[in-house]
Amino acid sequence: MSDDQFPGWHGTTIIGVKKDGKVVIAGDGQVSLGPTVIKGTARKVRRLSPGGHDVVAGFAGSTADAFTLLERLEAKLEATPGQLARASVELAKDWRTDKYLQKLEAMLIVTDGTDILVITGAGDVLEPEHNVAAIGSGGNFALAAARALMDSDLDAEAIARKAMSIAADICVYTNGKLTVETIEAV
Repeated sequence: MSDDQFPGWHGTTIIGVKKDGKVVIAGDGQVSLGPTVIKGTARKVRRLSPGGHDVVAGFAGSTADAFTLLERLEAKLEATPGQLARASVELAKDWRTDKYLQKLEAMLIVTDGTDILVITGAGDVLEPEHNVAAIGSGGNFALAAARALMDSDLDAEAIARKAMSIAADICVYTNGKLTVETIEAV
């Protein structure tokens, strides 16, 4: 099959919500190839503990590419323990300048319980407004839902779960089988 005939991998919605001293990252489990669901229970949210400092990361995009980036992020965190922003910027610099890494197709949401950051292949490290970040095919749906719920009495996990449920109802590449990780600032 030529590239224009290959339907491409689709799927993933990842959301990060920070509220009341907790940060939750949630991700759905669906991986699709064109119109076919290949797997419904993929785990796209991971807890990393380089140097004894917990970090939670969620990824959207190519799984192999995302794991490459997670390994690189872990190495950066080991070199700069407890400095998520610095490690993220160093990863983004490498990602943007290294010819091999430039071909990687993935995005990350990372948190240490204090900050939420979005890392992109364009070399961006973004700290989202309103304490909510979302990426992936259903990311904009989840983002809108979570922002609408931020003023409610719901906690961070309940907001993330509800936002993911709304995204799964709208985006055909998102399902309701969630992986959810919570982390608090130390």
